[in-house]
Amino acid sequence: MKKKFKYFTILFLTLGLVSLNSCSDDDGDGGENSDPTIVQLAAGNADLSILVTALTETGLDATLAGDGPFTVFAPTNDAFAAFLTDNGFASLDDVPNDVLTQVLLNHVVAGEFFSNGLSTGYVPSSSTAGPGGATLSLFIEAQTGVTVNGQSNVSIADIDASNGVVHVVDAVIGLPNVVDHVVANPSLSNLVEALTAGGNTTFTGLLSLDGPYTVFAPDNAAFANFNNPNGNDINNILANHVIAGVAALSTGLSNSYVNTLGENADEDLLSLYINTDTGVVLNGSSTVTTADIVGTNGVIHVVNEVIDIPTVVSFAVADPTFAPLVTALTTATPATDFATVLSGDGPFTVFAPTDAAFQALLDSNMDWTTVEDIEEGLLTSVLNHHVVSGNVRSGDLTDGIMPMTLEGDNITINLPGTGDNIADVTDGAGNSGIGIVVVDVQAGNGVIHVLNQVMIPDTMN
Repeated sequence: MKKKFKYFTILFLTLGLVSLNSCSDDDGDGGENSDPTIVQLAAGNADLSILVTALTETGLDATLAGDGPFTVFAPTNDAFAAFLTDNGFASLDDVPNDVLTQVLLNHVVAGEFFSNGLSTGYVPSSSTAGPGGATLSLFIEAQTGVTVNGQSNVSIADIDASNGVVHVVDAVIGLPNVVDHVVANPSLSNLVEALTAGGNTTFTGLLSLDGPYTVFAPDNAAFANFNNPNGNDINNILANHVIAGVAALSTGLSNSYVNTLGENADEDLLSLYINTDTGVVLNGSSTVTTADIVGTNGVIHVVNEVIDIPTVVSFAVADPTFAPLVTALTTATPATDFATVLSGDGPFTVFAPTDAAFQALLDSNMDWTTVEDIEEGLLTSVLNHHVVSGNVRSGDLTDGIMPMTLEGDNITINLPGTGDNIADVTDGAGNSGIGIVVVDVQAGNGVIHVLNQVMIPDTMN
C-alpha cells in the first residue's frame, strides 16, 4: 500500500509541474518555460508603468524584447514624474519622440551586468545623442551602492530577466553634456572647483553650449601636483585644455598640432601638440589616462597633468621632429642658455628646422656626424639666425619681407612658396629655396614656423 501511495504521489507532483510550466509558457506553444523578458518584467511592476508606456510610444519595447542581453536602469514612476516637472513637460506625451527615445536608450547598456559586476568607471550607453551619433557615456560609481552619472541611484538591483538584468533607479538619467560628466565624477572635483572659483561661470557656461568640444580634464592628483610655476592666469590655463569645434575621440587623434581656447597676449589661440606614438601625450608631458567620455556636446579625455601655457621651448621638446634642434639648443651650446632665454617672456618668432633638415646639414660636411660636432660658435650663430623678435604669425608676413634675426642678418621671405612650401626663405648667406612647411605653432611667448632646411648666416660679416 505504501509503495502505491508513493507512486501516485510522484505521478501527481510530476503532472502538476507539467501543468504549471504549460500555464506559464509565454508563447503558448506548450514548450519549455522561460523567464520573462525585460519588458515583461517592467509590465508586471505597477511602479514602472510610465517606463513601459514610454517604451511602447518609442517602439523600444520591441528592442528590449530582443535577445540582448541588456542591462537596463529602470526609472520608477516618481522618477519620471520629477523628470517631466523639471523639464517643463505636463505629461509624457509632451516629450518629443526623438528626445524620449535617446533618454530611454541612455538607460540601456549592452551586455548583462549584475551589481557585483559593476565597478566605478565609464560604460557606453545605447544612446546615440553624442556628437556625430557617438554613444553617450555613463559614469558608474559603485563605492557604496550604485549611482549613475552622479544623479540616479539604484534602489532595487539584479532583477534577472531572460534577456538581461534590470536595476530600478530613483531618477531619470538625463542626457549629459561635458559639464555634467565633469561634475558627476568625484575624481574631477578639483577641476570643478577651478572652473567655478569665485562664482566664475565663464567655462561652465561655455561648455554647456552646443559645441562640440574636446576637453582634456586634469584629475585631482594633477591639480594637487600643479603649483602654477609661471604664475599664469588660471582661466587661460583651463582654456588651454579645450578644443572648440570638434569632438575628437581617441581613435581620431594623431601626431598633430591643434588650437585650444587658450590665448597669448595678442589673443592668438594657443597650439597644443598631440603625440599618439605611445598612448596620447599632450605637449610632451600630460598623458590621457581615461579616454572617450562622451557627452551630448563633446568628448572628455582625463589627463594626469595640468597643461600649462606652453613656451616655444615646450613645443621643441615635445615634438620629436625637433630632437636635433633641442640638442643644438642645449648640450651642443653650453655657453648659451638658449632654453632659459626662449622660455622667457619674449615674444619670439622661431623658424625651427626639422630633424631631416639638420640631417641634411650634417651630410653636407664630412666632419659632422652629430649636431655636437658643429663648432659651438658657428652653431650658436646658426641658432640665433633662426630667431626673430616679436610674435610674427603667417598673417603678418608679406612678400619680400626681410625680418632681422637675433644673429644680426636679415632673412627674406617670399610668398607664396614654391612646390609644397607655404613660403620660400632666403637666408643670410644667400641660400634660397628654403621652405616654411608649417606655420603658426603658437606658444604663450612666441610662435614657431617649421623649416625644411637649416638657415646659414652670412659668416663673412
